[in-house]
Formats: sequence, structure tokens, C-alpha cells
Amino acid sequence: QVHLVESGGGLVQAGASLRLSCAASGHTFSGWYMGWFRQGPGKEREFVGSINWSGGSTYYVDSVKGRFTISRDNAKNTVYLQMNSLKPEDTAVYYCAARYGSSYDFWGQGTQVTVSS
Repeated sequence: QVHLVESGGGLVQAGASLRLSCAASGHTFSGWYMGWFRQGPGKEREFVGSINWSGGSTYYVDSVKGRFTISRDNAKNTVYLQMNSLKPEDTAVYYCAARYGSSYDFWGQGTQVTVSS
């Protein structure tokens, strides 16, 4: 079992930056792929990006490439989502998730990010 807790969300103006954190507990964190997802108002949850167990490989959806960066600190059991140049369309609840196989098995409770224009 992996327990995930996101933090760092808030209300910012367009163009600002935020860093989300996702703290993991309950299992060996370093072996898990970690992903970030988001769900905007009235929208389905969408995949934002992911990072492999070592942190050496990341993947992002096109809408956030060049603006968002995912990193992890396995010593602290934490994964981060650095978000720069935020846009109103980035407004969403952001979730982190963990997978060991092909599907994300564990999810955090989410943190709200609101970007005003």
C-alpha cells in the first residue's frame, strides 16, 4: 500500500509559478513510477506527465511541455511538479499517482490550483 499526499496548490495569476509536492509513505518509493494528473472544472481527468523510478526519464503532454517539470527525491519519498508560466486553462485539481505495473494503483487526494487571468 502507498499513501500519497499532495500539497502546494493555491490561487495565482496567469504567468506565475507553483510547485506541487507529493509525499509518499507506506512502501518503497524508489521503485514506483509516479504520475501527475489533473481534472479541470467540468472536464475529465487528464494525464499531465510522469517520471520513472530513477528520475532519469520524464514524459509530458504537449499542453504543458516546456512549462512543467516533474522531478523526484527518493531520499525524501517525494515527487514534485514545477509549474511555470501558468495559464487559466491550467486551473484544475492536481493529483499524483503511483504505479508499479501498467496501471496507476494509488492516488492522492488532490490539491487545487486556480489560475486567474
